Amino acid sequence: MANSGTGDSVVDRVVRVISAFPEGVTVLPLSELSDRAGLPLSTAHRLVRQLAGHGLLELGSGGSVRLGLRLWELVNRNSPTLALRQAAMPFMEDIQQVLNQNVNLAVLEGWEALFVERLSRRGSVANRAQIAGRMPVHVSSAGLALMANQPAPVQAEYLQQFHDPAGKVQPEELRTLLQETAAHGFAQLAGVVDPDTWGIAVPVRDTRNRTVAALGVVVPLREVRLQALVPALQTAARGIGRQLQGATAATAFHSAESV
Repeated sequence: MANSGTGDSVVDRVVRVISAFPEGVTVLPLSELSDRAGLPLSTAHRLVRQLAGHGLLELGSGGSVRLGLRLWELVNRNSPTLALRQAAMPFMEDIQQVLNQNVNLAVLEGWEALFVERLSRRGSVANRAQIAGRMPVHVSSAGLALMANQPAPVQAEYLQQFHDPAGKVQPEELRTLLQETAAHGFAQLAGVVDPDTWGIAVPVRDTRNRTVAALGVVVPLREVRLQALVPALQTAARGIGRQLQGATAATAFHSAESV
């Protein structure tokens, strides 16, 4: 692919903007894509046309842009999270079968929880976590479970730069929440994203005891049974960790500690 002067970092920004669109929607008007990526409209249009020619993006009617099938295929086949997803799927299916609610798997990407897998079914509660979607650490139980189990320097850097755009959470409050999450062994957030749901997540550790993912559920607020949910999630997380031990791709997987 010719470089067109925009650089790989710009491509990454455009793809990230589309894949992180709210509510899991992967379609954006070209004008909004330009604004979100911080690009002139002409540059965004040229870049999108170039990527569309390789099947990485698709141009729709009315100037809309969506992820291309080839990009989705490449990501799923080559992502270092492939081994993690394969190891986690049987355990996630078991949890979903019992709860009949949403089950998700996330990794830490910068200061966000990136959701790499999600299971849901008809009748389950609303869940803002979408595959390839991102949520800030402080509004996601998965994000809290991930950050609370990172090394102290990583947490310190995160808290130093932390700012809640809504102005509801202060750094010291978040520090206390991370400490409580680490002490309890699980994260919980009630009614933060949706007022009627409760998110609960536990860390998934690799063979070196590094937290590489978070396994979580989203359940109705009125049906929370921590005494049953947390042990089930922790058992599943340990099982995923054991499966990762035998996965050859696990060595490509990393936590913030190894960066």
